[in-house]
Amino acid sequence: MSKLPAPRLKAFLDALPKTETHLHIEGALPYELLQKQDNAQWARPPLSWAPDYKFGSFAQFEEELLTMATQWYISPERYHEAARIVFRRLYEEQHVRYVETSFASGMVEFLGLNGQGIIDAIKHAAPQGMVVKVFMGIHHAGYNERTRGWIEESVQWPHLDGIDLHGQETDPVGEWAPRLWEKARANGMITKAHAGEFAGPEFVRYAVDDLQVTRIQHGVRAVQDPAFLEELHQRGIAFDICPISNVKLDVVPTMREHPIRRLVDAGFTCTVSTDDPLSFGNQLHEEYQALHDELDFTVEELGELAKNGFRVALIPDELRQRHLDEIDRVVADFAG
Repeated sequence: MSKLPAPRLKAFLDALPKTETHLHIEGALPYELLQKQDNAQWARPPLSWAPDYKFGSFAQFEEELLTMATQWYISPERYHEAARIVFRRLYEEQHVRYVETSFASGMVEFLGLNGQGIIDAIKHAAPQGMVVKVFMGIHHAGYNERTRGWIEESVQWPHLDGIDLHGQETDPVGEWAPRLWEKARANGMITKAHAGEFAGPEFVRYAVDDLQVTRIQHGVRAVQDPAFLEELHQRGIAFDICPISNVKLDVVPTMREHPIRRLVDAGFTCTVSTDDPLSFGNQLHEEYQALHDELDFTVEELGELAKNGFRVALIPDELRQRHLDEIDRVVADFAG
């Protein structure tokens, strides 16, 4: 079908129930909270919000994000205040009904924060009608002498829903990770890993073979190995993809070249999220709009991407079906 005109596409995306399955809470900090704290320092939004901006490296991105995030996130109460704004806007302005967000274990380590307090603060910020699941992201070098004790305990924290592997993929991961990921699953948690963003298919293989995850954050470089890609498809691996993040971090040169089209056409379960809006200046509807405008995703295909978020969601089947049915109704109203 032909592309929708801009006003009708906006109406469709406004009505479409959606999920955020790849959202870093530190990277989602509402910028006005920084301005409220120090308007002189944060008077202007980051240069990285410009549509054509490209980060020079992952290190540059991480340094800039942490410079902003650590100015605000100094207590569980600050997490709650920020999350309350983030979730309300997602619920009211983006029609998001389910969120999986992660917080960085490094914030617990370096700032001396209470991890369980952060989890509770984030969850209590969810508006009625939205389900929020919280993951702890552990960097490749995040498990060490100082953190070993409480990280081992964390996979038994009652309100933590899972763990995720964060950080620069080219850095080594110790032998602790596969064992900890297995321990988390044994305790009923969901495990994820960032892979296939800056490193190639070999790190995706580490994530699915050694860490035994079925949810990959990003994963787009897996397309570089067609045989392995087929293996991933047979194993039912899902990709939580953030297209605008991938372009601004130069994981892919342009949106038109983004591998999500190839992954969807190959039958993969792909979801769409924003990653770190504090750094990229993006909103969820802009991710869907970019796929429609640049990669010719139809209304039906955008509906399937939205459905995938609920298909992988950690929610009761009855609630899942309710959202899937609503998506079908919205797509039917706008298709054709």
